[in-house]
Amino acid sequence: MDANIAIPAALIGDPVRAAILSALCDGRAQPASALAYAARITPQSASNHLGKLLEGGLLAVEREGRHRYYRLATPQVAAAVEALACLAPTIRSLDVPLTRQGRSLRFGRSCYDHLAGRLGVAITAQFEDRGYLIAADEASKRYAITASGRRWFGDIGIEIDRLRPTAKGLARRCLDWTERRHHLAGPLGCAALSRFVELGWMRRDGAGRGVGATPRGVAELRRLLDIEALDLQGESDHSAPPIRASGTFQASVKQGAGDRR
Repeated sequence: MDANIAIPAALIGDPVRAAILSALCDGRAQPASALAYAARITPQSASNHLGKLLEGGLLAVEREGRHRYYRLATPQVAAAVEALACLAPTIRSLDVPLTRQGRSLRFGRSCYDHLAGRLGVAITAQFEDRGYLIAADEASKRYAITASGRRWFGDIGIEIDRLRPTAKGLARRCLDWTERRHHLAGPLGCAALSRFVELGWMRRDGAGRGVGATPRGVAELRRLLDIEALDLQGESDHSAPPIRASGTFQASVKQGAGDRR
């Protein structure tokens, strides 16, 4: 029996829902408010359209605390939207202008006691790509730490067996509020940020939640994880001052710059 393409086609064919789907094609999860902005509709209207897309199987929803984030349900949805993208008008960008403090927080910050922002997301992505961490449980967002992961963390001075798991385990995924991708949380995430600071790779802002990479950290992230921190910060704050031999790779960020975590 041929597939009934009329059902997904009808969902995608609505201009508002098409704009919502297009805004999610970069792989990030977004809250309803951001998707309403992208589609130029009210939050109430966005809720109605999101419900239809969820029911039709084109979207999936992820809860992070009391917040709900929406993403494309499968790569096939993105492929279908992208195949039609050449015929569609451009939509409003979700990357709204940010203050310098906001851009700095987007580069690196503490989320409770673990590392968040572009820096945290990039490091976590490398942990996954290299097989150090495996998403073992979608419902609880727990990570399984592999043997190679234990060796890597051990090499930088983190003994996994000495960490005390919480009810949510030793390591879990936390959805980053600016990047809409996951960073590492849980006892391992906290230990990692603490160790990065001890090693002199990163430096906390004493008055807030900002976290910057030191010149030594930039070199070590490049050597150990193939991460170019210079590029990550360049995407967040083009006006930031250059690295100095004794400085940090980020302007200080004071608490209260619009980041709840």
